[in-house]
Amino acid sequence: MNKIFIFLLLLASQLANAANKDSIKIKLEAYKNVKLSADASKFDPLEREGLKQLIRAAELMDEIFRMQAYAGSRITDTITTPNIRKYIDINYGPWDRLDDNRPFVKGIGPKPLGANFYPADMRKSEYDSLNDPKKSDPYTIIVREDDKLKVVPYTEAYQRMLFEASMCLKMAAEFFKDSSFRLYLKSRSEALLSNQYDASDRIWLDMKSNQFDIIIGPIENYEDKLYGNKTAYEAYVLVKDMVWSQKLEKYVAFLPDLQKNLPVDLKYKKEEAGTSSQLNAYDIIYYGGDCNSGSKTIAVNLPNDEKLQLEKGTRRSQFKNAIKAKFDYIMLPIANEMVAPEQRKHVTFNAFFSNTMFHEVAHGLGIKNTINGKGTVREALGPYYSALEEGKADILGLYMITQLFEKKELTEGEIMDYYVTFMAGIFRSVRFGAASAHGQANMIRFNYFKEQGAFVRDAKTGFYKVDFEKMKLAMNSLSALIIKLQGDGDLEGVKKLINEKGMIQAELQKDLNKLKAKNIPVDLVFEQGIHTLELEGNANMPVTPNNEMPIQMPTQSK
Repeated sequence: MNKIFIFLLLLASQLANAANKDSIKIKLEAYKNVKLSADASKFDPLEREGLKQLIRAAELMDEIFRMQAYAGSRITDTITTPNIRKYIDINYGPWDRLDDNRPFVKGIGPKPLGANFYPADMRKSEYDSLNDPKKSDPYTIIVREDDKLKVVPYTEAYQRMLFEASMCLKMAAEFFKDSSFRLYLKSRSEALLSNQYDASDRIWLDMKSNQFDIIIGPIENYEDKLYGNKTAYEAYVLVKDMVWSQKLEKYVAFLPDLQKNLPVDLKYKKEEAGTSSQLNAYDIIYYGGDCNSGSKTIAVNLPNDEKLQLEKGTRRSQFKNAIKAKFDYIMLPIANEMVAPEQRKHVTFNAFFSNTMFHEVAHGLGIKNTINGKGTVREALGPYYSALEEGKADILGLYMITQLFEKKELTEGEIMDYYVTFMAGIFRSVRFGAASAHGQANMIRFNYFKEQGAFVRDAKTGFYKVDFEKMKLAMNSLSALIIKLQGDGDLEGVKKLINEKGMIQAELQKDLNKLKAKNIPVDLVFEQGIHTLELEGNANMPVTPNNEMPIQMPTQSK
């Protein structure tokens, strides 16, 4: 009997492992492999060396974020199965970011809400009683030492990696011609070692003529779902598309009028964004850290500091090559499965790019400080801030497009292109799941639009069709609702909205299952790096930095 039992136990274990391997294979197929490349022959030898240093700094941000996202354990460290190992790398840990952070490795429990910013066993009462004003600082972690909680600054927790990244930025500065970019790199290198980012952010916002760029540091707070305080390290290495960027410049001038015309009471739109905001288009050549985990970022609006935004504005950066990849491999196939045939012609790259761009611009509209003394919107809403803010940017982006189209300032395509592409975009982003702020924002909007009749679903075919007039009304009413919730700092109201509308209902899930059955990717995974860009070449060519002083190149951190 014992032998039979042992045999059955071993058989069950083998079957479970086989099933898990098959499951991981299916999960990997949800990502489309895309090569991030650029024509390196267009860069002179100095620029090639400079880009290598920028990528090395970005790789170090990747290393830090892995520490922030997951404490690590013997369970995952010993996994040698290639597919499982690869999926752990994509997700920066053993939890599936496209499946509400469910564990996909046997023996792993739920993902801690505070990731690795706090001890996994930390009790709320412990945190509340911790008498250290830096405990909620965005550039600190909480550790347990001698059974007591202790606040540790990022500069101490990640000292080695930050020092190496700082050196890479300093050395990179010597290889680029643009003086403002060189100044920024030197300032940012110092910021990595001090946690003081204001000066480098200001220099970054003032840059205009630089062809190359790097966004680097602890930036977004999506990973901290416990208190929404801690920022995660990431990096984007970028090559500016000078022609496209020049085309986009004119739209910034309309921000003040668009703010005044928001469909909400005057008290919620008294703030004015800085007038030095920029719109730029880039080809991205490297993602590192937070932005590379799970669903990939295709545009950013930075810096996040509310005071600096009101004083100087922000830079909205669109990653043209990544947007095009998502459009070709994800948006068009989704449209063919979900959008009514007579409206599919309205799903266009121009509309997808514009919706993405104005999403980032719309982060600057609305309100950043509550009207009733609850502090900033971010402070008042805590971990619920991100989902609502992403939802605001989505809906106000469409509002901006509508306003500009009616003013005849936006003339490419038809207005229906933007609305139908916007609807198709909801199907794309809702697949990110509730663990993603963008996914949750799209769930809320889908359910709200459905209730308002903004689109109708054919019961026989399952195809969706936009009702333009009703979608326009729903856009205005949802815009007003979100801005009011933010301005009031209404935490309970936001929780209610998320609980009632932040879920995928059965009918939509059935439709999304069709996309899965058709093997339509949910997102992208990138082949990237120095080797991919073929920057290793010209090893024997003498390279003299701009200051003509010899410098020692750092070794690449592993």
